[in-house]
Amino acid sequence: MNLSHLTTAISTIDLRSCLISRDGRLLFEHYRHSRIPDELAKVNSCTKSVLSALLCIAMDRGMLPEPHTPIAEFFPKLLADPDSRKKDITIEHLMTMTPGFKWTEFGGIQSFPRMTRSDDWVDFVLSQPLAEAPGRKMEYSSGASQLLSAILARACGMPIARFAELELFGPLGIESYEWETDPQGLHTGGYGFRLRPVHLLEFGRLYLDRGRLGERRLVSEERALRSVQPAVPASPPNVGYYGWHWWTDTFAEQAAGDNASAPLSSSFDYFYARGYGGQFVYVIPDLRIVVVLTDDKRKKDRKPVNAFLDLIAPALIRSGTQGPTARGPDPAFP
Repeated sequence: MNLSHLTTAISTIDLRSCLISRDGRLLFEHYRHSRIPDELAKVNSCTKSVLSALLCIAMDRGMLPEPHTPIAEFFPKLLADPDSRKKDITIEHLMTMTPGFKWTEFGGIQSFPRMTRSDDWVDFVLSQPLAEAPGRKMEYSSGASQLLSAILARACGMPIARFAELELFGPLGIESYEWETDPQGLHTGGYGFRLRPVHLLEFGRLYLDRGRLGERRLVSEERALRSVQPAVPASPPNVGYYGWHWWTDTFAEQAAGDNASAPLSSSFDYFYARGYGGQFVYVIPDLRIVVVLTDDKRKKDRKPVNAFLDLIAPALIRSGTQGPTARGPDPAFP
């Protein structure tokens, strides 16, 4: 698979980094400058998918109860809440963003900024009123992720970053990272993680291989697969579906350009981690492909191009047989 023709397109939109691998073999590598490979990337909400992996590992180890467990086991105050529906919220509701809290991440009631300005983030989330019965509707919420971070820390009896070092980061070779914490010292479940692009690629490959790293299994196949299955329709303006803190969708290319009535010529299902500002880890099981994108430009400075859907996905479908690894125009990689 030769992706050298992507070089000009990717450099034109000025991505911070773009890595594409197939079965662990690097097919394309672009960095805006030579320092980026060793710099930590701010991955924002891709943190949620890392948290998902840690939750699955804790369940596999018997440290965390099954997804149907009510979160009131960890937050007993919910049993006394005037809204009796809160006692029905489960771990899985949090993982699929369906606990039912009245929440608007940004815009509207500005739930996320209000949470981060509060003295106790977990208490802030638990005190929000319900807009829906648990399980009925997805509403994107970093607050749900923070509750999961608190649950995981209590279940494993250590900071979740330490648990990650033992069970995930160590095996993946991740020695350098940064992870923010809330006022109580809990690591942020919905954002705040920084990692090198190549380690994001390794994380995506772990899920491409259904939780296995070489001969070692880090996440059970059952949970690795369940994590990335469509669980609920994504809330507008998002598209596709949401799983256990992973997004899922289908790419479909029309046979005749913009003719929407033309039959689909090629398509594939994929799942992905997504972070604000252009941070992505895409996994395409049928093609055995992992794509990592990072960016650091402000919204007004980013070109109106979806790098994956407009450039990379069509290139993957149209590429021929195996070719040489393609590298972007970086002086460090002549």
